[in-house]
Amino acid sequence: MVSQIKLGDIAVDVVLKDIKNVHLSVHPPTGRVRISAPSRMKMDTIRVFAISKLAWIRQQQKKLQEQEREAPRKYLERESHYVWGRRYLLSVQEGVLSPMVRIRANRLILSVRPGTSETGKAAVMSRWYRDQVWTNAVELIAKWQPIIGVRVRKMFVQHMRTKWGSCNPLSGTVRLNTELAKKPKECLEYIVVHEMVHLLERNHGDRFVALMDRYMPRWQFFRQKLNQIPVRHEDWDY
Repeated sequence: MVSQIKLGDIAVDVVLKDIKNVHLSVHPPTGRVRISAPSRMKMDTIRVFAISKLAWIRQQQKKLQEQEREAPRKYLERESHYVWGRRYLLSVQEGVLSPMVRIRANRLILSVRPGTSETGKAAVMSRWYRDQVWTNAVELIAKWQPIIGVRVRKMFVQHMRTKWGSCNPLSGTVRLNTELAKKPKECLEYIVVHEMVHLLERNHGDRFVALMDRYMPRWQFFRQKLNQIPVRHEDWDY
C-alpha cells in the first residue's frame, strides 16, 4: 500500500515493506520522491527522516529537471544518435539485405527494407542497442566475477523506464537497461559492478558504499557521467 506525505511543495510516496532499513529515491523525469520503509515504522518517524533529507531531495530534483533530453527520434537522415557516449549522424539506407546497424566514421548506418515504418526502424535500432549492451556486459561480468567473488547466474538486457539496472540477489539475476549503450562504456561498467555488489549487499547502506569504494574507487564519478549525455525522451513512471 502506498501512502503520501507532503513536505511543502514536495509530495513523497511512502511504501511500507518487510525490510530493515529506510530507502529514499528520486525518480526521473520529474523528480518524484519515494521512500520505502520497514512496515512497523511510524509515519511521524518517516516524516522526520524525509525532512532531514530535504536539501538532498531538492538537489536531485534540480539535476533531473535540468538534464538534457533527446527529442523524440524519427529515424531521419542526419538525425543525431548516441553510441557509447559519442554522437553520430544517422544515415538510412533501404535495400534487400537483412535489417542491420553499422558504424562508419561519424555515421550510424541503419539499413532497412524499402517502406519500413518509423516503428520498424525503431525496433531495428533497439535490437542493435540491446546487442551492444549484452556483448559488452558479458565481458564485464566475466572480468568482475573473480574480483568481487560473486556469480551472476542470469543476465537480461531490456528497456527499463526508471532504472539503469537491477539485481535479484536470491536468484543471482542482473538486469541492464538497453539505453546504457548510449552512455560511455565506463558507465556500463559502473552499473555492472553496482548490480554485482548487490549480490553481496542488498541495500545501499554503509556496507554497500564501502564495497563500491573498494572495488571501484571512482564509482561516484562514473555515476555523475550518466547524467552528462541526453537521455531518451519519454514519460517515465515506476
